[in-house]
Amino acid sequence: MPLPEEPRPALALPVLLTGAALSLFQLWQAVFGTLGATWMRPIHLTWILALGFLASAVARPQRVRVADLVLAALSIAAGVMVIRFDRQGIDHILYGLNAADLAAGAALIALLLEATRRRVGIVMTSVVVVFLAYNAFGASLPGILAHRGFELERIVRFEVFTGAGLFGLPIGVASSTVFVFVLFGALLECTGGGRFFINLAFAAAGRARGGPAKAAVVASAALGSVSGSAIANTVTTGALTIPMMKRLGFSREEAGGIEAAASTGGQLMPPIMGAGAFLMAELTNTPYPRIVLVSLLPAVLFFAGTLFFVHGLAVRRGIEAMPARPRVLATLAEGAHFLAAVAVVVALLLMNYSPPLVGAAGCLAVVVTGALRRRTRVGPRQLLEGLAQGAVTAVPVSLACAAAGIVVGVIGQTGVGLQFAELLLSASQGALLPALGLSALVALVLGMGLPVTAAYIVVAVVAAPALTGLGVPLLTAHLILFWLSQTSNVTPPIALAAFAGAGVAGGRPMPTAFQAVRLAAGLFMVPLLMAYTPLLPGAGEPLGFAQALAFAGGLVAMAAVALALYGHGIHAVSWPVRMLLAAAALLLLFPDPLLRLAGAGLAAVGFLPQLRGRRS
Repeated sequence: MPLPEEPRPALALPVLLTGAALSLFQLWQAVFGTLGATWMRPIHLTWILALGFLASAVARPQRVRVADLVLAALSIAAGVMVIRFDRQGIDHILYGLNAADLAAGAALIALLLEATRRRVGIVMTSVVVVFLAYNAFGASLPGILAHRGFELERIVRFEVFTGAGLFGLPIGVASSTVFVFVLFGALLECTGGGRFFINLAFAAAGRARGGPAKAAVVASAALGSVSGSAIANTVTTGALTIPMMKRLGFSREEAGGIEAAASTGGQLMPPIMGAGAFLMAELTNTPYPRIVLVSLLPAVLFFAGTLFFVHGLAVRRGIEAMPARPRVLATLAEGAHFLAAVAVVVALLLMNYSPPLVGAAGCLAVVVTGALRRRTRVGPRQLLEGLAQGAVTAVPVSLACAAAGIVVGVIGQTGVGLQFAELLLSASQGALLPALGLSALVALVLGMGLPVTAAYIVVAVVAAPALTGLGVPLLTAHLILFWLSQTSNVTPPIALAAFAGAGVAGGRPMPTAFQAVRLAAGLFMVPLLMAYTPLLPGAGEPLGFAQALAFAGGLVAMAAVALALYGHGIHAVSWPVRMLLAAAALLLLFPDPLLRLAGAGLAAVGFLPQLRGRRS
């Protein structure tokens, strides 16, 4: 997802006021919740569209783009028409939309497509256009893809004036929950909390070999969950970690790849998980604390594996610890008050308070805890800028969710989702492993042009029924697909987070992507563990011995893959032992207990020389 445009300070006052007003409105709605979904979702999208076009209009200091101001005004006009529409009446059902409502609905879709093209990317816009064309001309297609086709009035009425398309579940989650947590991250950065967590990561991991690389992994685990974007996390934390990695001896491509892999994993770490966990809770009708519980072990497994990979790379390159690093106690003394704000969010989420209310409480907690120290205290102007920055950052997220809602609406209106599920089941011959491979391929292709949130929504709608039809529990199927939707951030040929890391590091994009995908191998391994081992508890079950055993097996598999890939642990590993460890890791991913036991035995044989080397 492209980073949001930031208007220059000289002409940013309209954006500053509009964005801050949107943030305050969202906080008011999160606390009091007086507006229902029928009103809230159109108001939110109208404000987002106007803010996006307004930011484009004043992005350059020397010239205000009048066309963008016109588009912002049109967004408000079309949005007001849609907001005022009488959804309780039956005239539009009996006779169709009148000319004014049809024009307003069609204009809102067109404005959304243009805003999405600017802020999210041309590929996302193209996907939506293709689905809309399929909705209109499906009768001309052959075979199972054919459907009756719908005229413009039916398409606009379904997509805009019902709760099943543009204003469906994705924009509902974005407007009610995701926005306040994006704002929480912006305020955390505004008060200096983001820098505190990065310094704490340096203090904790700096003494290890390749310290800045491991600090990047730790910092991304802490901050990536809040940022909501692997690309944004790569750029923000990478601005500090990548130069230090390069100074210690990592190549530009290695430094960029490490940050991209770690930042991608940040979207998987509870309690916030970007926007994914909130959407998953709605799509699976699962309480949010349950999502957090079942997501914890896989996320820890991913980051542990990434640390193994980073360690192997650091040892192979002969990179030592940081020569100078912050001290843990000193760092905590400077910024421990920010831990209280994060603790408030975690505690309230686990106490099953509504996510929007928790996000609002977190925003308040950040401002209050920041005020406890003079150096982290923010004045009215800084607070206003933080509120506006949160709104501007949320623009591409909300646009992506609204665009994905159109795709979901087309799938529902035409019934193509069921046909795709049947096609996936047929192509996999009723076997789970081919179905997982095909789902991963679909997620990867979609993720090359769609933001992770949008890719997850589309993949979940079309592929989750196929996985559940093969016996995978609903929540497990969604969690697998959510993980697979992240792979496009680091997988060539279009690896957006890796390319962002290459830009910060000054490295070559494609080699950086190849480094990133190796370091993020857990994105492919952990879903297999979810599918074939009891890593996730069953419905209503707590974490128990079976999950602990599967987690331990996953750790061994990750360590074995790291040694096999990089050939270094405590010291160098011979090629025969590397092949042995690769076979062990493969066996540990199989569901059969005997095969996994054999894998553990092979891994023990491969690890033994490392342990002996350490004792000597």
